[in-house]
This record gives sequence, structure tokens and C-alpha cells, in this order.
Amino acid sequence: MKYSYSDLAKMIDHSLLNPAMSDKELEEGCKVAVKYGVASVCIKPYAVKQAVEWLRGSDVIVGCVIGFPHGNSTTESKRYETELACKDGATEIDMVVNVGKAMSGDWDYVKADVQAVCDEAHKHGAKVKVILENDYLTSGGAGLSSDDLKRKLCEICESAGADWVKTSTGYGFVKQPDGTYNYKGATAHDLELMRAACSPKVQVKAAGGVRDLDGLITVRDLGGSRCGASATTAMLDEYRRREAAGETGGGAGKIGSGGY
Repeated sequence: MKYSYSDLAKMIDHSLLNPAMSDKELEEGCKVAVKYGVASVCIKPYAVKQAVEWLRGSDVIVGCVIGFPHGNSTTESKRYETELACKDGATEIDMVVNVGKAMSGDWDYVKADVQAVCDEAHKHGAKVKVILENDYLTSGGAGLSSDDLKRKLCEICESAGADWVKTSTGYGFVKQPDGTYNYKGATAHDLELMRAACSPKVQVKAAGGVRDLDGLITVRDLGGSRCGASATTAMLDEYRRREAAGETGGGAGKIGSGGY
């Protein structure tokens, strides 16, 4: 295989964000994260303290979402939510930008919003991933094309102290012409664009639309260092199957097909 098991497992932030997940399901998700040796669980704020206990003794860390999934909370709400999450034991924070302010071109607000969370998290030794929610940006905004808007947000996030920029929440549903709601999530195009828009000190995370091992390998090939996923078991079981069979191929996987 092109990458070791650890290379790929330690890219995964195991997603436990479905709003209908019970406490038992959250606990089982943490057990899966330990079993497969992933980087982290990404969990809802009220469950951080319990997740820390479930993961105690492992090297899987706890990440928490902030202003999730739409980024519409006030800046002070996001900052305080970050403070509480860090005090409960989260060491990574996944926050959502204020998309409406980005679409309005209120760059000072966007930067201050991100910086408030970064400053609070860094004070506690935690790192921050800033979610752009690219599915909402496909038509551009603030007088910028879609790609230029994404580049602008990446630059703002870096200047505000972000440790990662992230493609999506996995829940950025957009109304389609037929009236249904869907989204793409991470795409190869966006991962390449975001990697190029940031300096090497800022990492890139994919989320949404990465559903199999080849997709995970593609994220790695494109410069992504983390990937939010709920299909952890399927991805890493497939790695072990290929490893046992002596298969060396992989990559060029499809991403951006929705699903978290």
C-alpha cells in the first residue's frame, strides 16, 4: 500500500455528529475510534466531558464542533462554547465561519469571529479547524467568484490563527432544482484550492463525501492531513483486507458525493 495503516487511520476524525445519536451510540462510536486507532472523535459539545472518559487511556483525542452546523451564533457565543469545550477536555475545535457575513464581504467581522475562537482555544492548548462550508459558496459572493471567495476565506483564517481550514460540516444541505436537499462536501477541486491558498503551517481537512478507502487516500494525495468520516470501519477494514491480500493499489477515489 502507498501509505501505512497508521498514516491513514491518524487522518480520521471519527464523526459522531448525527443529531439523533443516543448516548449509547456515542459511546459505541468512541469504542470504534479506539479500536481502529484514529486521530480523534469529533463530537457534540454536551458530550465532550463524557467522551474524554470513554477515551481515557487511548491516544484518540476529543474534538468538538462550535457554532455547528451553520456558523450563525454570535462571536461571543462561539468563544464561550469553545471555552466550555476546552475545559471539558476537547483539544481540537471545529468551528463554522459566519457564512452570511462572508457573503456580505464583512471581512473584519469574519476575521474577528474566527480569531476569538482561535485565541480562546490556543489559550487552553487546543487547535482550531475552521469550516468554510463550500457548498454554500458555489455561486461566489461579496463580488468574488466561488474560488476567489474560498481563497479569501482561507487567507483570513490563516491570519486569524487557524490551524486547519476545513471544506464542510457534512450537513451543508443546499436546495436542488427539484426541491430536494443535497450537498457534495469535500471535492478534489476544493482540496487543491485550499491547500494552495494557505501556507504550509495551516493544514487542510476534508469532510463530507469521503466514503471509502480510495477517497481517503485521494484526500491524502491532495495534501489533506485530516478527514472527517463516519465510514471509518469500512475504510480501515478495507485497508486490512488489501494489506492481507498483498494489494498495492489505491487512490484516485471519488470524493464529493455527499454523506458524512
